[in-house]
Amino acid sequence: MNIVILGCGRVGSTFARLMYRDGHTITIIDQQSEAFRRLGSKFKGNRIVGNGIDEDVLRRAGIEQADVFIAVTQGDNRNIMAAQLTQHVFDVKKVVARIYDPIRADRYRQLGVITLCTTTIASGLLRDFVNTNEWGLAKDYSEEYLSLGV
Repeated sequence: MNIVILGCGRVGSTFARLMYRDGHTITIIDQQSEAFRRLGSKFKGNRIVGNGIDEDVLRRAGIEQADVFIAVTQGDNRNIMAAQLTQHVFDVKKVVARIYDPIRADRYRQLGVITLCTTTIASGLLRDFVNTNEWGLAKDYSEEYLSLGV
């Protein structure tokens, strides 16, 4: 697969290394060139310095040939904007945006953006571990948030 990742922080760089090791073509975008140090010397994927909501930057990253786009910057707004841009303008079929705010994650999920809300996943996992001394499955937590009525 051809995968474009926005954000070379802890999650983005770890995901990039994992997918590169699995044999996928990886391009990672970050505004700060020093963020790429997290990739290590064995990572031979593409690195693009730039803003992931800029269409020219996305084109340089090969978004028009991408099978997957993952937005994992520290900013919910940037992740949402980049996800919608790649989905609607570049017609990337599999797009995921990490969103910290559970309410926003739910709203954008309703609009068709696949969201990963680490806030709800971590909270649910911790609750299950505290209550049962066992870890649950992360997939169970994003939908559970909806039943909280928040």
